[in-house]
Amino acid sequence: MKAIGFNEFLPIENPNSLFDFNTLKPVPRENDLIVKVDAVSVNPVDMFTRRGQHKKTSEPKIIGYDAYGTVVRIGSKVDLFNVGDKVFYAGAYDRPGSNSEYQAVDEKIVGHAPTKLSSAEIAAMPLTSLTAWESLFEQMHIDFENHDVNKDKTILIINGAGGVGSIATQLAHLAGLTVIATAGKKSTAEWELKHGADYIVNHHEDIVDQIHEIGYKSVDNVLELSNLDHYWHIITKLIAPFGHIVSTTGSGKNLNFKPLKSRMVSFGWEWMYAKSWYQTDNMITQHIILEKISELLDSGAIKSTLTKNMSPINAKQLRIATKYIETNNTIGKIAITD
Repeated sequence: MKAIGFNEFLPIENPNSLFDFNTLKPVPRENDLIVKVDAVSVNPVDMFTRRGQHKKTSEPKIIGYDAYGTVVRIGSKVDLFNVGDKVFYAGAYDRPGSNSEYQAVDEKIVGHAPTKLSSAEIAAMPLTSLTAWESLFEQMHIDFENHDVNKDKTILIINGAGGVGSIATQLAHLAGLTVIATAGKKSTAEWELKHGADYIVNHHEDIVDQIHEIGYKSVDNVLELSNLDHYWHIITKLIAPFGHIVSTTGSGKNLNFKPLKSRMVSFGWEWMYAKSWYQTDNMITQHIILEKISELLDSGAIKSTLTKNMSPINAKQLRIATKYIETNNTIGKIAITD
């Protein structure tokens, strides 16, 4: 089969940073689907994975963490899907990725694809939707269905125009929360307002003062999607007693948690690959989440966050898409279709 991979980290302008090659088709494990990949999207994790490859590999490494495609073969114990099903998923971090003609993926982390969207619109959604859902409804313990409680709650989403932010604003709004999102430009502010944000604060100015001016002394939840180190002092000033903070970006230094103790604030890291990486008993929740996201997309309750569609799926197009991601200025998601 055809695939795109790399052997070592090289600047994305270098043709060998991602290259086309041929390899064997995957063979399914007992719980696996073999999917003919029709569309993929590009995420910051692709960039971080390449940068983390310090030693040259003997065989090309295939990345890619979003896919839409068709099931062409199933393992002996598969019972959620059939050959011919259209599916979407983010895959597992410790297995070959979606930048290939065929991919093996455990059925427990796969969802039936929406039926009313294009392949690019669908491929843009799995990783970010899983990250946002787990952050909001698992880690922050927000009840998606309890609008009576949620209407009195607030959430600050730092970087509401990125891939995760663009769906997190929608899901939080749909759950009934008051959504405050950060933006630095008029275009990103407009995007966020169209995707569920109730208020926008400018991250180039004093965020604490702006939230106070809106009328909120504190916020009940904070979803941090951009540079935890930089925003930590702001977060610790704003978070309410018994509030929840979730970060997806990690930290390069020790964080001072002392200001949070007296308020009994909870803090959690979000990495949506943890369930498949550790083969936890709750892996099936990712199937359940994607089934719900598919339903919400088809009903129009949420919108795909696709902003750019490229074609075909090859190394050249992936290098171009990755270069966009590396600017750290992209809005929404970039997908590549066959």
